[in-house]
Amino acid sequence: MNSLQPGNSTSLYDAVFLAADEKLKGETGRKVMVVISDGDDTSSKLRRDAAIEAAQRGDVLIYGIGVRSEEYDSNFGVLKKFAEETGGAFFSPHARFAEIQAAFRSIGEELQGQYSLAYSPTNKKKDGSFRAIDLRCKVSGVRIRARKGYYAPKSTQAAVHTQDR
Repeated sequence: MNSLQPGNSTSLYDAVFLAADEKLKGETGRKVMVVISDGDDTSSKLRRDAAIEAAQRGDVLIYGIGVRSEEYDSNFGVLKKFAEETGGAFFSPHARFAEIQAAFRSIGEELQGQYSLAYSPTNKKKDGSFRAIDLRCKVSGVRIRARKGYYAPKSTQAAVHTQDR
């Protein structure tokens, strides 16, 4: 970590998309991505929303750790948006090793203290559409962090092929 240097181009959205869609897609269990970045994307071919959608479809929590450089721009709003849309969290250390360690400790503690909730939706359509979730707690003082929604499964009807003879 101490040897990391800011600079060059960053394909942040592409990296998040590929990690969610290719690396984590086939994994079972809880999937977590920790993104350490200034949040400034300078060279992605994909848009931010495509990266968020890939993470949501893959049920990936994104935790952002924002690091700032005096020489380069930062866009922590992107890291906050990733976290907000997927149920993760955002941390903003000042790139000091101890602060980054503290962020990782917080992430670990949070993951150990999470609960999973399940429900059966009333909308049974298998159309692949995004379904918003609004989770609230009746008890005051309880902090709830949840993803903003999920993508419904798509119907996989078998294709019938006929051949002319």
